[in-house]
Amino acid sequence: GEVATAEFEALDSPMAAAAIRDFADVLTNWYVRRSRDRFWDGSDTDALDTLYTVLETVSRVAAPLAPLVTEEVWRGLTGGESVHLTDWPDATEFPADDALVMAMDTVRDVASAGLALRKAHGLRVRLPLNSLTIVTENVAGVDDFRDILAEELNVREILTRELDDQVAGELGIGKKLLPQARVLGPRLGSKVQAIIQGAKAGDWSLENGVVTVSGIALEEGEYILEFTSEGDTTAVQFLSSGGFVILDTTVTPELADEGLARDVIRWIQQERKTVGLDVSDRIDTVISGDDDARRAIATHRDMVAAETLSLSLELEDLQGSADVLSVGENSKIRVKVSKSG
Repeated sequence: GEVATAEFEALDSPMAAAAIRDFADVLTNWYVRRSRDRFWDGSDTDALDTLYTVLETVSRVAAPLAPLVTEEVWRGLTGGESVHLTDWPDATEFPADDALVMAMDTVRDVASAGLALRKAHGLRVRLPLNSLTIVTENVAGVDDFRDILAEELNVREILTRELDDQVAGELGIGKKLLPQARVLGPRLGSKVQAIIQGAKAGDWSLENGVVTVSGIALEEGEYILEFTSEGDTTAVQFLSSGGFVILDTTVTPELADEGLARDVIRWIQQERKTVGLDVSDRIDTVISGDDDARRAIATHRDMVAAETLSLSLELEDLQGSADVLSVGENSKIRVKVSKSG
């Protein structure tokens, strides 16, 4: 609200719209998504009050840009006459906890980096992994939100290390500098080749956010700085807030079976929708599959039954009575659900 207000006062409506859009993205894709369990039964009044206050306030801030939509939302929330007859929000009425904001920004940065690593290595989110190591200057802030990150990234353990000059080497992580010749050329001309050779020879440094190669300071956009891992079972990603994360990409048979079982859960829930059952309906589930699928389902039967509200879960041969569905790496199953009782 404070940023959008300043942009409106500067008569810069595109920047005001961008600020509101960025806030709405964080609200919907982080706060609301992460708080779904708190909203589920309606008993968490703090969560509901917070969401109400945010939506009501954002409706007033966004009203000049989206007059019809904000009118509908605001009147639906408040029952009032019109959002366009209300006072402009005062940002001082909503004091920010700067430490909490910084910590949550780091948490979202870590989540984004972890998901990017999963995608780059073809590791679907439903497949659990052993650990993610976070190397950051804000360890204290991140430590309070380990459970959120473990759930968001589906890893068994979140480890943290304080960022310093030695930690990368201790963890087997190296840095690789890639000068961008086409970008460097217009500014540095004949010095570009010396910069490229210096980067290859390791004659470069990073101090206080400034990269210097063979005594020449580079500007942002003139280089790419990558982390490299000595092992084949880890993946590394920079954090925009500083530091980096290391994802253990090892997939054990145990992890693979749990990932397959979670794929099964997804297909059961999809089948529930297909046959028109409510999300709260208790169901009876029948599954057929190959040996790998049957083993994984049998091992994680309780989890599958609990998360799908299956009062019964049977492994039987469905033959052609249901579609063939892919789970795990190469397994196939068929699923049939019906309302219990």
